[in-house]
Amino acid sequence: MPRLAIAPEVLRDLGALAEDTRREAVTALRHFLMNTTSAPHPERVRNTRDARVATLRLTDRHRGVVVRQRDVFWMVTVLPEADAWSYAQRHRFAVNAAIGIAEIWDDEAFEGVEPSLRRAAESTEMRLFAPFCDTDLLTLGIDPAFLPLLRLVTSEVTLDALEPLLPGSQHAPLAALAQGGSIAEAWRALDSCAATPPIGEIDAGDLAAALERTPDRAVFVPDPEALDRVLAAPGWRTFLSPVQHRLVSHLGHQGPILVVGGAGTGKTLVALHRAARLARQSGGRVLVVTFSQAVAADAAARLRLLADGDERVLDRIEVGNVERLAHRIVTEAEGRPPPLVGGSDLAVLWREASEISGDLHGPAFLMREWEQVILAQNLCSLREYLAAERPGRSVELDYQERTAVWKAIEYVTGRLRATGRRTLLQLAAEACTLLGRTTGDLLGDDAPRREPYRHIVVDEAQDLHPAQWRLLRAAVPPGPDDLFIVGDPHQRVFDTRVALSTLGIKAETFRLSVSYRPPGEILSWCLRVRGGGPADGLVDGATSLAGLRPARQGGRPDVREYTSHEAELAGLANHVREWLDEGVPPGRIAVAARTSELVREARAALAGGGVDVRVTPFHRLKGLEFQRVALVGVSEGVVPAPDALTPADEDPTARAHDLQRERGLLYMACTRAGERLYVSYSGRASPFLPP
Repeated sequence: MPRLAIAPEVLRDLGALAEDTRREAVTALRHFLMNTTSAPHPERVRNTRDARVATLRLTDRHRGVVVRQRDVFWMVTVLPEADAWSYAQRHRFAVNAAIGIAEIWDDEAFEGVEPSLRRAAESTEMRLFAPFCDTDLLTLGIDPAFLPLLRLVTSEVTLDALEPLLPGSQHAPLAALAQGGSIAEAWRALDSCAATPPIGEIDAGDLAAALERTPDRAVFVPDPEALDRVLAAPGWRTFLSPVQHRLVSHLGHQGPILVVGGAGTGKTLVALHRAARLARQSGGRVLVVTFSQAVAADAAARLRLLADGDERVLDRIEVGNVERLAHRIVTEAEGRPPPLVGGSDLAVLWREASEISGDLHGPAFLMREWEQVILAQNLCSLREYLAAERPGRSVELDYQERTAVWKAIEYVTGRLRATGRRTLLQLAAEACTLLGRTTGDLLGDDAPRREPYRHIVVDEAQDLHPAQWRLLRAAVPPGPDDLFIVGDPHQRVFDTRVALSTLGIKAETFRLSVSYRPPGEILSWCLRVRGGGPADGLVDGATSLAGLRPARQGGRPDVREYTSHEAELAGLANHVREWLDEGVPPGRIAVAARTSELVREARAALAGGGVDVRVTPFHRLKGLEFQRVALVGVSEGVVPAPDALTPADEDPTARAHDLQRERGLLYMACTRAGERLYVSYSGRASPFLPP
């Protein structure tokens, strides 16, 4: 019986076919796996660069290109007949001799660039890789057939131009050397291209073994049922990059793991795969922490796909946010749901507190001092507050001022206590205290004294407050694979800048640097929106976006200026209607604005034009992704939102933090787009928009 492995491009190619054509192609593949008499048979192609290449006729007009070795068939693409023959003739397939993974080479493209490389080389004696002998380069897995061409490369710019033609496992070590790295550094770059480290000696002629080591490029489907499962699922369920695969698969980490990466690098995807793997292999209960209940619903749906029908896996996973966890713990301890204070009532209390303190500090200052200093450090007395450091707070307070601030804050907490109401952060702090008293028995619903979660997986970690981190740390016993945390400080929407190490969470840090969602030009534009250099939080020091690169090019954002607000809303409706007319599903489109009023106006304008898509504030796009995104009202005076900014004369550092947070919010919203991004404004553009 044949063994079939399919590349991710096959899912894309089959998905692009008309329904009846796709059905015919899949039926042919099913027959091939069952080795029936009506199954397509491999047909050799003339003038190929690789004798193992053949095609399978899947429909009257479409063929699958396969690489055959004994009983293994690696299907790399499905194309119209003439295109399939062309693809088969121009490509070569190899095994990286250093790490044993499969590689695809477009030899015809290299033949096309060779003359220009030779002309450039004739004009200078400079050779980028002259310091390295052939043995060094071959040891790094450089393909012997590519080596003569590589010797013509004169500069790093030329190497960058060749990158789209090179397998990633070839470019990564060469880029490290070109940037002045050592052979050891090049080896580390190459190692990041392997999903699993090779065991034993590598046979460069054994493509079948290489495919087993290349899960991002091939998945084996042993029978028609497995084929149907893979084809019915989105690509993210089946294919992970090598770095993602390692993070998901390795069990036995002795302590917390922190994964940081820019927008679109697959942090949420890694977190969900990791949760499913832990639930399947460890047998313990897993809590997946998300940003909101809306994101939790999306995560739960994805986990159902990852569980692949295994109810035992799903039964071990709980998805929710920290507020929900804290609420349940306090409810079970007190026997009734705890009343929460509303935002407007809390604002009144802070205004009253400011008046009590003699208006020395405004309501916003007092609230920030409470949340960012007192609750963040769990300070319980004036004595502790007087001795505490105040990181991130630029306004100095002497003894008398701290005493006055404490008295004002005590007024608010006293009023809340008298009415039995609490804020969400207070709820997290109380839940943590309760867990410390009676570990485990408050988390079960059918068995007393049940242990806490065995594993906790945290998404969007950059926006958790220290009180919430202490709760999560208390909810899982220290041990192997206890905390798996993913986040990006550059997408922070709340002013929480805590390093995990300061809370006793000593995490091993990994970084993701390839963005798979926004195409190149959109990502580049979004990075200019973000600006501001490194961001602090999660890790010690700061996190930089340097090195973040797109997985594919294309996709320039569409930025529109309108003369009036009414014209802008009409333009939005027309633009989204065009997307729908192009066949984009409504569920793959999102429209967002900074304010609730703009959201209502945009929703009404779309409804008036017969358009029904998701319309939401910026922050509710967090953790989600769409094919196309439209942001409306990105104007001066709206973005950044004036009400969200601390007055400069009250606290200049807080204002700077507010501006960066607003930038991060816009950056996050822009990077939800996987294909097209539309941004509009009327009047003057937001100062955050690149010129």
